[in-house]
Amino acid sequence: MDRPNDSVVSEFVLLGFSSSWETTLFLMLIFSLLYLGIILGNLFILFLVILDSHLHSPMYFLLANLSLIDVGLSSTTVPKMITDLPNKYKIISFKSCMTQICFIHIMGGVEMVLLIAMAFDRCTAICKPLHYLNIMNPKICVSFVITGWVIGVIHAMSQFLFVIKLPFCGPNKVDSFYCDFPKIIKLACTDGAKLEFIVTANSGFMSMGTFFLLILSYSFILVTVWKRSSGDLSKAFVTLSSHITVVFLFFTPCMFLYVWPSPPPSLDKNLFIVDFAITPVLNPAIYTLRNKDIKVAIKRLLKKIFYSRFC
Repeated sequence: MDRPNDSVVSEFVLLGFSSSWETTLFLMLIFSLLYLGIILGNLFILFLVILDSHLHSPMYFLLANLSLIDVGLSSTTVPKMITDLPNKYKIISFKSCMTQICFIHIMGGVEMVLLIAMAFDRCTAICKPLHYLNIMNPKICVSFVITGWVIGVIHAMSQFLFVIKLPFCGPNKVDSFYCDFPKIIKLACTDGAKLEFIVTANSGFMSMGTFFLLILSYSFILVTVWKRSSGDLSKAFVTLSSHITVVFLFFTPCMFLYVWPSPPPSLDKNLFIVDFAITPVLNPAIYTLRNKDIKVAIKRLLKKIFYSRFC
Protein backbone atom coordinates (compact mmCIF):
# COMPACT_ATOMS: atom_id res chain seq x y z
CA MET A 1 0.00 0.00 0.00
CA ASP A 2 2.62 2.49 -1.16
CA ARG A 3 1.83 6.18 -1.40
CA PRO A 4 3.12 8.99 -3.63
CA ASN A 5 6.44 10.57 -2.63
CA ASP A 6 4.80 13.87 -1.65
CA SER A 7 2.46 12.15 0.85
CA VAL A 8 3.72 12.95 4.32
CA VAL A 9 0.59 11.98 6.27
CA SER A 10 1.23 8.69 8.06
CA GLU A 11 -1.91 8.80 10.22
CA PHE A 12 -5.31 10.45 10.50
CA VAL A 13 -7.03 11.95 13.53
CA LEU A 14 -10.68 10.90 13.98
CA LEU A 15 -12.51 13.68 15.79
CA GLY A 16 -15.57 11.64 16.79
CA PHE A 17 -17.59 13.08 19.68
CA SER A 18 -16.41 15.96 21.84
CA SER A 19 -18.16 15.31 25.14
CA SER A 20 -17.74 15.20 28.91
CA TRP A 21 -16.20 12.21 30.68
CA GLU A 22 -19.64 11.11 31.96
CA THR A 23 -21.09 11.19 28.44
CA THR A 24 -18.07 9.30 27.15
CA LEU A 25 -18.57 6.52 29.71
CA PHE A 26 -22.27 6.35 28.83
CA LEU A 27 -21.50 6.09 25.11
CA MET A 28 -18.87 3.41 25.74
CA LEU A 29 -21.43 1.37 27.68
CA ILE A 30 -24.17 1.83 25.05
CA PHE A 31 -21.97 0.98 22.08
CA SER A 32 -20.37 -1.95 23.90
CA LEU A 33 -23.84 -3.38 24.58
CA LEU A 34 -24.88 -2.74 20.97
CA TYR A 35 -21.78 -4.47 19.64
CA LEU A 36 -22.30 -7.41 22.01
CA GLY A 37 -25.87 -7.63 20.74
CA ILE A 38 -24.63 -7.56 17.13
CA ILE A 39 -22.17 -10.40 17.74
CA LEU A 40 -24.47 -12.60 19.82
CA GLY A 41 -27.64 -11.97 17.80
CA ASN A 42 -26.17 -12.49 14.35
CA LEU A 43 -23.97 -15.44 15.31
CA PHE A 44 -26.99 -17.03 17.01
CA ILE A 45 -28.95 -16.85 13.74
CA LEU A 46 -25.93 -18.16 11.81
CA PHE A 47 -25.44 -21.20 14.06
CA LEU A 48 -29.19 -21.81 14.37
CA VAL A 49 -29.47 -22.06 10.58
CA ILE A 50 -26.44 -24.37 10.45
CA LEU A 51 -27.61 -26.66 13.28
CA ASP A 52 -31.35 -26.90 12.52
CA SER A 53 -32.04 -29.03 9.44
CA HIS A 54 -35.53 -27.50 9.12
CA LEU A 55 -33.84 -24.19 8.25
CA HIS A 56 -31.73 -25.63 5.44
CA SER A 57 -33.60 -23.70 2.78
CA PRO A 58 -32.59 -20.92 0.34
CA MET A 59 -34.13 -18.11 2.40
CA TYR A 60 -32.31 -19.05 5.60
CA PHE A 61 -29.06 -19.75 3.77
CA LEU A 62 -29.15 -16.15 2.53
CA LEU A 63 -30.20 -14.91 5.99
CA ALA A 64 -27.21 -16.68 7.58
CA ASN A 65 -24.87 -14.99 5.10
CA LEU A 66 -26.50 -11.63 5.82
CA SER A 67 -25.89 -12.15 9.55
CA LEU A 68 -22.24 -12.97 8.88
CA ILE A 69 -21.83 -9.80 6.81
CA ASP A 70 -23.50 -7.70 9.53
CA VAL A 71 -20.94 -8.97 12.04
CA GLY A 72 -18.08 -8.17 9.66
CA LEU A 73 -19.40 -4.74 8.69
CA SER A 74 -19.83 -3.64 12.31
CA SER A 75 -16.48 -5.10 13.35
CA THR A 76 -14.66 -2.83 10.90
CA THR A 77 -15.73 0.30 12.76
CA VAL A 78 -17.50 -0.18 16.11
CA PRO A 79 -14.66 -1.75 18.18
CA LYS A 80 -12.28 1.00 17.02
CA MET A 81 -14.85 3.64 17.94
CA ILE A 82 -15.37 2.15 21.43
CA THR A 83 -11.64 2.03 22.20
CA ASP A 84 -11.21 5.57 20.82
CA LEU A 85 -13.96 7.18 22.91
CA PRO A 86 -11.89 7.71 26.10
CA ASN A 87 -8.85 8.94 24.15
CA LYS A 88 -8.27 12.64 23.57
CA TYR A 89 -6.48 11.91 20.28
CA LYS A 90 -8.18 9.24 18.20
CA ILE A 91 -5.47 8.10 15.83
CA ILE A 92 -5.70 5.69 12.91
CA SER A 93 -2.71 4.90 10.68
CA PHE A 94 -2.84 5.51 6.94
CA LYS A 95 -2.75 1.78 6.17
CA SER A 96 -5.43 0.99 8.76
CA CYS A 97 -7.59 3.79 7.37
CA MET A 98 -7.32 2.46 3.80
CA THR A 99 -7.96 -1.11 5.00
CA GLN A 100 -11.05 0.01 6.90
CA ILE A 101 -12.42 1.78 3.83
CA CYS A 102 -11.90 -1.33 1.68
CA PHE A 103 -13.65 -3.67 4.09
CA ILE A 104 -16.56 -1.28 4.57
CA HIS A 105 -17.24 -1.07 0.83
CA ILE A 106 -16.58 -4.75 0.11
CA MET A 107 -19.01 -5.94 2.76
CA GLY A 108 -21.47 -3.17 1.98
CA GLY A 109 -21.50 -4.38 -1.64
CA VAL A 110 -22.02 -7.98 -0.52
CA GLU A 111 -24.93 -6.95 1.70
CA MET A 112 -26.66 -5.13 -1.16
CA VAL A 113 -26.45 -8.21 -3.38
CA LEU A 114 -27.71 -10.43 -0.54
CA LEU A 115 -30.72 -8.17 -0.03
CA ILE A 116 -31.46 -8.40 -3.77
CA ALA A 117 -31.11 -12.19 -3.56
CA MET A 118 -33.52 -12.31 -0.61
CA ALA A 119 -36.03 -10.20 -2.54
CA PHE A 120 -35.70 -12.56 -5.52
CA ASP A 121 -36.18 -15.51 -3.17
CA ARG A 122 -39.43 -14.06 -1.76
CA CYS A 123 -40.61 -13.10 -5.24
CA THR A 124 -40.06 -16.67 -6.46
CA ALA A 125 -41.67 -18.24 -3.38
CA ILE A 126 -44.84 -16.12 -3.69
CA CYS A 127 -45.18 -15.77 -7.46
CA LYS A 128 -43.94 -19.23 -8.56
CA PRO A 129 -44.35 -21.53 -5.54
CA LEU A 130 -44.46 -24.77 -7.59
CA HIS A 131 -41.10 -24.01 -9.21
CA TYR A 132 -39.48 -22.47 -6.13
CA LEU A 133 -37.05 -25.27 -5.27
CA ASN A 134 -36.03 -25.71 -8.90
CA ILE A 135 -35.32 -22.00 -9.33
CA MET A 136 -33.73 -21.40 -5.92
CA ASN A 137 -31.48 -24.44 -6.05
CA PRO A 138 -28.22 -24.66 -4.05
CA LYS A 139 -26.10 -23.60 -7.06
CA ILE A 140 -28.14 -20.41 -7.49
CA CYS A 141 -27.88 -19.60 -3.78
CA VAL A 142 -24.11 -20.07 -3.74
CA SER A 143 -23.86 -18.06 -6.97
CA PHE A 144 -25.65 -15.15 -5.29
CA VAL A 145 -23.12 -15.16 -2.44
CA ILE A 146 -20.10 -15.43 -4.76
CA THR A 147 -21.53 -12.68 -6.99
CA GLY A 148 -21.97 -10.49 -3.92
CA TRP A 149 -18.29 -10.84 -2.97
CA VAL A 150 -17.12 -10.24 -6.54
CA ILE A 151 -19.26 -7.11 -6.88
CA GLY A 152 -18.19 -5.91 -3.43
CA VAL A 153 -14.49 -6.26 -4.30
CA ILE A 154 -14.92 -4.56 -7.69
CA HIS A 155 -16.98 -1.77 -6.11
CA ALA A 156 -14.35 -1.11 -3.42
CA MET A 157 -11.25 -1.49 -5.62
CA SER A 158 -12.63 0.72 -8.41
CA GLN A 159 -12.54 3.64 -5.96
CA PHE A 160 -9.60 2.56 -3.81
CA LEU A 161 -7.14 2.46 -6.73
CA PHE A 162 -7.81 6.17 -7.38
CA VAL A 163 -7.71 7.26 -3.72
CA ILE A 164 -4.49 5.44 -2.82
CA LYS A 165 -2.62 7.46 -5.50
CA LEU A 166 -3.64 10.82 -4.04
CA PRO A 167 -0.97 12.90 -2.25
CA PHE A 168 -1.71 13.60 1.44
CA CYS A 169 0.42 16.34 2.97
CA GLY A 170 -2.03 17.69 5.57
CA PRO A 171 -4.44 18.40 7.16
CA ASN A 172 -5.19 14.97 8.58
CA LYS A 173 -8.32 15.47 10.72
CA VAL A 174 -11.43 13.45 9.84
CA ASP A 175 -14.63 14.74 11.48
CA SER A 176 -16.08 11.28 12.00
CA PHE A 177 -15.59 7.94 13.79
CA TYR A 178 -14.23 6.12 10.76
CA CYS A 179 -12.50 6.51 7.40
CA ASP A 180 -14.45 6.64 4.16
CA PHE A 181 -13.75 7.71 0.59
CA PRO A 182 -15.60 11.09 0.61
CA LYS A 183 -13.95 12.16 3.88
CA ILE A 184 -10.41 11.16 2.87
CA ILE A 185 -10.58 12.71 -0.61
CA LYS A 186 -11.28 16.12 0.96
CA LEU A 187 -7.91 15.88 2.78
CA ALA A 188 -5.83 15.28 -0.36
CA CYS A 189 -3.37 17.97 -1.46
CA THR A 190 -4.94 18.21 -4.88
CA ASP A 191 -8.23 19.09 -6.51
CA GLY A 192 -10.40 16.08 -5.73
CA ALA A 193 -13.62 17.37 -7.31
CA LYS A 194 -13.56 14.85 -10.15
CA LEU A 195 -12.72 11.99 -7.83
CA GLU A 196 -15.46 13.06 -5.42
CA PHE A 197 -17.87 12.90 -8.34
CA ILE A 198 -16.64 9.39 -9.26
CA VAL A 199 -17.05 8.16 -5.67
CA THR A 200 -20.47 9.76 -5.33
CA ALA A 201 -21.56 8.35 -8.68
CA ASN A 202 -20.21 4.87 -7.83
CA SER A 203 -21.45 4.44 -4.27
CA GLY A 204 -24.47 6.71 -4.71
CA PHE A 205 -25.65 5.02 -7.88
CA MET A 206 -25.12 1.57 -6.37
CA SER A 207 -27.10 2.50 -3.24
CA MET A 208 -29.92 4.26 -5.07
CA GLY A 209 -30.11 1.67 -7.83
CA THR A 210 -30.25 -1.27 -5.42
CA PHE A 211 -32.80 0.48 -3.21
CA PHE A 212 -35.20 1.23 -6.07
CA LEU A 213 -34.73 -2.28 -7.49
CA LEU A 214 -35.71 -3.74 -4.12
CA ILE A 215 -38.70 -1.42 -3.78
CA LEU A 216 -39.88 -2.44 -7.28
CA SER A 217 -39.43 -6.12 -6.40
CA TYR A 218 -41.48 -5.90 -3.22
CA SER A 219 -44.11 -3.74 -4.96
CA PHE A 220 -44.44 -6.41 -7.65
CA ILE A 221 -44.90 -9.07 -4.96
CA LEU A 222 -47.58 -7.02 -3.20
CA VAL A 223 -49.47 -6.41 -6.45
CA THR A 224 -49.28 -10.12 -7.32
CA VAL A 225 -50.63 -11.15 -3.91
CA TRP A 226 -53.31 -8.45 -4.08
CA LYS A 227 -54.59 -9.81 -7.41
CA ARG A 228 -54.58 -13.41 -6.18
CA SER A 229 -56.26 -12.70 -2.85
CA SER A 230 -59.01 -10.35 -4.07
CA GLY A 231 -57.55 -7.25 -2.44
CA ASP A 232 -56.27 -8.84 0.80
CA LEU A 233 -52.68 -7.71 1.33
CA SER A 234 -52.37 -8.63 5.01
CA LYS A 235 -50.58 -11.95 4.41
CA ALA A 236 -48.08 -10.41 2.02
CA PHE A 237 -47.38 -7.53 4.40
CA VAL A 238 -46.75 -9.96 7.26
CA THR A 239 -44.39 -12.01 5.06
CA LEU A 240 -42.47 -9.04 3.65
CA SER A 241 -42.54 -6.57 6.54
CA SER A 242 -39.23 -7.78 7.99
CA HIS A 243 -37.49 -7.61 4.61
CA ILE A 244 -38.83 -4.14 3.82
CA THR A 245 -37.85 -2.87 7.29
CA VAL A 246 -34.26 -4.11 6.84
CA VAL A 247 -34.05 -2.49 3.39
CA PHE A 248 -35.09 0.93 4.72
CA LEU A 249 -32.80 0.67 7.75
CA PHE A 250 -29.77 -0.21 5.62
CA PHE A 251 -30.28 2.05 2.60
CA THR A 252 -31.53 5.28 4.17
CA PRO A 253 -28.12 6.12 5.75
CA CYS A 254 -26.26 4.91 2.64
CA MET A 255 -28.20 7.21 0.33
CA PHE A 256 -27.67 10.22 2.61
CA LEU A 257 -23.95 9.53 2.98
CA TYR A 258 -23.14 8.95 -0.70
CA VAL A 259 -25.81 10.82 -2.67
CA TRP A 260 -25.47 13.95 -0.52
CA PRO A 261 -21.83 14.97 -1.19
CA SER A 262 -21.24 16.94 2.03
CA PRO A 263 -23.73 16.12 4.81
CA PRO A 264 -23.32 18.07 8.08
CA PRO A 265 -20.89 16.30 10.46
CA SER A 266 -23.59 15.80 13.11
CA LEU A 267 -25.89 14.08 10.59
CA ASP A 268 -22.99 12.04 9.24
CA LYS A 269 -22.16 10.74 12.72
CA ASN A 270 -25.78 9.88 13.49
CA LEU A 271 -26.13 8.03 10.20
CA PHE A 272 -22.93 6.15 11.00
CA ILE A 273 -24.48 4.96 14.26
CA VAL A 274 -27.61 3.78 12.42
CA ASP A 275 -25.74 1.94 9.65
CA PHE A 276 -22.96 0.30 11.68
CA ALA A 277 -24.52 -0.19 15.14
CA ILE A 278 -28.33 0.07 15.11
CA THR A 279 -29.22 -1.79 11.90
CA PRO A 280 -26.96 -4.85 12.51
CA VAL A 281 -28.31 -5.29 16.05
CA LEU A 282 -31.93 -4.90 14.90
CA ASN A 283 -31.69 -7.34 11.99
CA PRO A 284 -31.61 -10.49 14.20
CA ALA A 285 -34.52 -9.15 16.28
CA ILE A 286 -36.56 -8.26 13.17
CA TYR A 287 -36.06 -11.66 11.55
CA THR A 288 -36.49 -13.57 14.82
CA LEU A 289 -39.57 -11.84 16.23
CA ARG A 290 -41.45 -11.80 12.92
CA ASN A 291 -40.54 -15.28 11.67
CA LYS A 292 -42.44 -18.38 12.76
CA ASP A 293 -39.81 -20.83 11.46
CA ILE A 294 -37.07 -19.15 13.50
CA LYS A 295 -39.28 -19.15 16.62
CA VAL A 296 -40.02 -22.86 16.20
CA ALA A 297 -36.32 -23.58 15.61
CA ILE A 298 -35.42 -21.73 18.83
CA LYS A 299 -37.97 -23.81 20.75
CA ARG A 300 -36.51 -27.00 19.30
CA LEU A 301 -33.02 -25.89 20.28
CA LEU A 302 -34.11 -25.05 23.83
CA LYS A 303 -35.82 -28.45 24.14
CA LYS A 304 -32.64 -30.20 23.01
CA ILE A 305 -30.54 -28.23 25.49
CA PHE A 306 -33.02 -28.91 28.31
CA TYR A 307 -33.28 -32.63 27.43
CA SER A 308 -29.51 -33.14 27.20
CA ARG A 309 -28.93 -31.34 30.49
CA PHE A 310 -31.65 -32.83 32.67
CA CYS A 311 -32.36 -36.22 31.08
